[in-house]
Amino acid sequence: MEKTVCFTGHRIIQNEVYPALKEALDAELERQIQGGAVHFRAGGALGFDTMAALSVLSMRMQYPQIQLHLILPCTTQTRGWSIGDARLYQQILERADTVRYISDGYFNGVLQQRNRALVDGADVCIAYLTTSHGGTAYTASYALKSQVELVNLAENL
Repeated sequence: MEKTVCFTGHRIIQNEVYPALKEALDAELERQIQGGAVHFRAGGALGFDTMAALSVLSMRMQYPQIQLHLILPCTTQTRGWSIGDARLYQQILERADTVRYISDGYFNGVLQQRNRALVDGADVCIAYLTTSHGGTAYTASYALKSQVELVNLAENL
């Protein structure tokens, strides 16, 4: 049976945490793939979403059956981003298997809709959650309420 994994995490990752988080993420991706995960959903935000998408794309060389599905809030997501971040985002979009937008433009609540869409129908949610408030906490809570297995990588860093 093919499993679906989604990601949620903070936009800011401290430099001193980044190497250990990347290692934990790659190990968890490997574990999920060995357990039947094929579909990986990311929300396209800076920080953990970008790290997760890049890790999936990298692992696709070893596991060509896995797919990256982007569920994005709106077509204007990169407004205000640096040129480098927007360029990397575009490269990820070009390599994704599917890209879905919740809306053409930003509106209040579009991020919550995107977060619910990431979780709905997923089997596992891999998170980088260090606080009890904000979008990542909301998404992790929604995953648990939806009976989606939650793996918080921050717990073992």
